[in-house]
Amino acid sequence: MAGSMGKDGSGGKRTARPDAQPAPARSPYGPRMLGALLPAITRPAFKTRSPAATQLMTDWPSLVGPSLAARIHPKRLSGGTLFLSASGPTALELQHQAAQLIARINIGLGRQVVERLRFTQDGLPAPGAPDAPPAPIPAPVPVPGVEGALGEALARLGGRIAARGRSGGA
Repeated sequence: MAGSMGKDGSGGKRTARPDAQPAPARSPYGPRMLGALLPAITRPAFKTRSPAATQLMTDWPSLVGPSLAARIHPKRLSGGTLFLSASGPTALELQHQAAQLIARINIGLGRQVVERLRFTQDGLPAPGAPDAPPAPIPAPVPVPGVEGALGEALARLGGRIAARGRSGGA
């Protein structure tokens, strides 16, 4: 029995001494775990928008359905509060259905992300409302001595500049 004991009396198993040198550090140019690299790569992107907010913004039509997605738009997610923009009647209607909308969004995201809704009314066009008519194209102003495609482009540019000057716009 006495022969099986090690020099330190531990039964042959040697333990690391507290004053032992740590293993040498890995070279920064050698293989590294992907998990060690991701925080440095994703930190700048997540400073501006959280992953949950990004998923919410990109999946918005599938989370709330196409009819609601056409009437309300997510602006930002901050501290569990989802800020939405909607027209007046839509915002009022959805304030009464906030609990159902929050549940629908959280179920779609697979976790509790949204706790409250805040609506801002911003005169979104009503569904099916005609768009504003396009601005009329100003008459081209010919540039003497320049012909071809360049002359045509400069003439169109000159017409737009002249129209802006007449309307007083910037």
